[in-house]
Amino acid sequence: MNPTVLLVHGVRASASMWRAQLAALDRAAVPALAPDLPGHGARRGEAFTVAGALATLDEAASSAGGPVVVVGVSLGGYLALHWAASTARRPAAVLAAACSTRPRGPGLAGYRALASLIERLPDRGAGLNDALARRVLPAQALDDLAVGGMAVGVMDAVLADVGGLDPVADLRALGDVPVRLVNGRWDHFRLEERTLLAACARGRLVVVPGATHLVSLVRPVAFTRQVLELVAEVR
Repeated sequence: MNPTVLLVHGVRASASMWRAQLAALDRAAVPALAPDLPGHGARRGEAFTVAGALATLDEAASSAGGPVVVVGVSLGGYLALHWAASTARRPAAVLAAACSTRPRGPGLAGYRALASLIERLPDRGAGLNDALARRVLPAQALDDLAVGGMAVGVMDAVLADVGGLDPVADLRALGDVPVRLVNGRWDHFRLEERTLLAACARGRLVVVPGATHLVSLVRPVAFTRQVLELVAEVR
């Protein structure tokens, strides 16, 4: 029996960022769920909180009716780890990508200051976000993101709340749950990947050549391969 894959999107994005993975999982007859987090996608009118995001994952996992493999990228990676470590529904495995730096200290403060400046722009940073996305993402990834829209104005709320997360503590709490850490070779969020790996009882680190932070969008085939391998391991 295949487990259900629960896909958790990144900040400002939505469930539509997973279109390539959803199509591949469907071809492989692997059930999958990709909810929108509060403040994103179809829920852009809601306030983002970590508690609300965890409730979203709990609700989605409850609908699966069987074992779940939770997969997250960037913000979704941090949330996947924290949800897996705290939920009463222990997942069968976790794939956490682009989240191998603890969100704390000067780095987090710098990101919050930058986000605050960007949100003071007349369009709240929508134009800058689009320009950067066109520069670093392939055309198909841009199309996928556009389907669900990009959430502007959510960064400060996200950064304020994720500062309370500790992926190292979450990994230690997971015990013998299989964990796969997946990072792009040029991801600026892989600074502590060895520390995170050491916190795993059953962990594996995969670095995807040529990929940047949004590894699932930049190298969708390589990323999906990691998801399918983890599903096969659980099955």
